[in-house]
Amino acid sequence: MSNQESLRDKFYGCIVGVHVGSSMGAQVECWSHEEIEARYGTLDQLVSYEHYHNGWIREPGTTEDGVERQKLMITAIIRKQDRVNAEDVRRVWVSDIKPEAAGMISEPFEAVLLAMAKSGIAARDLGRYCDYAGLNSFSRSCHPIGLINAGDVPNAINDVLEVGQLYQTSNSRGLKWASVTAAAIAEATKPTASVDSIIGAIYDNCDKDMVVKEIDKELKRTTNCKDFRELRKVFDSVYSGCGVPYSMSYANEVVTKAICIVRMVNGNLKEALISGVNMGRDTDCVTAIASGISGALSGSSSLPEEYINQVDYATSLITFSNSQRTIREHSDGLYQAFLSKLQKINHFVERM
Repeated sequence: MSNQESLRDKFYGCIVGVHVGSSMGAQVECWSHEEIEARYGTLDQLVSYEHYHNGWIREPGTTEDGVERQKLMITAIIRKQDRVNAEDVRRVWVSDIKPEAAGMISEPFEAVLLAMAKSGIAARDLGRYCDYAGLNSFSRSCHPIGLINAGDVPNAINDVLEVGQLYQTSNSRGLKWASVTAAAIAEATKPTASVDSIIGAIYDNCDKDMVVKEIDKELKRTTNCKDFRELRKVFDSVYSGCGVPYSMSYANEVVTKAICIVRMVNGNLKEALISGVNMGRDTDCVTAIASGISGALSGSSSLPEEYINQVDYATSLITFSNSQRTIREHSDGLYQAFLSKLQKINHFVERM
């Protein structure tokens, strides 16, 4: 496989990991790991699910709100054929979000953000009006930002801090944790990347006082965990918040768990996906991050093709989705945008 083909598969592996992981994890979202164990033993199949909050029944392979958020970023990148800013993505919100999506496949609060986006308010100000500054809204969906900045960790973080202001306040905890996702993916796409280099990129480039400190602590506590059952028991003593809205979905918990999974499975996509799905609590978001990073590192080969085909089929049924592109169409669109960005850079270098 050539370097170019390998990079293309890293893009595909990342998006496959997010979409398949989100749809498999959605079945047990907000379940405890004891409940998952009692019902499935190990959940490793796409099954039909009823949304825990909204009550609708979905075809096996149906993705959810985080993927919808991601699709809008992908569309903006494809249209611009380059890195995007908050205004670029806001324009896609206004043109592409379907009003019936809120509460049906997107979270209700996103309808409020869309209404404000249509008002003409500056895109960077929108996140100030979202009540959930510490959530994983952006950290579980910002993978395209890492991919369009493939190999460029500092600019991946810069773009997260810019585009993320659509959802969360500038310099918020949520965006600092989202920087981990984008940095890990930008590093994972390098030809020489490894799990160690991904963790190193996080340590070198992300917030050290809060983010790196927590990740480092949990990596040390889970060093000897050999499978997800051991891992989730260790986490029980740390991450058990409840009683407030989205209590299982704070970015520090979800991102830290995902990084520990990536390290435990050495970046294997399928193993990361199964581990995240069976972790308990916010399973779809943990899986989206863990398997997205792992896919960006190791590509798509470990994942059964039937998973991918089923997710594409389920997407074709959701007419109110922000996009019904296939997973391949999403990833190749991002990859072509990346090549276009490189071509612009090369032309600039030649001129100068």
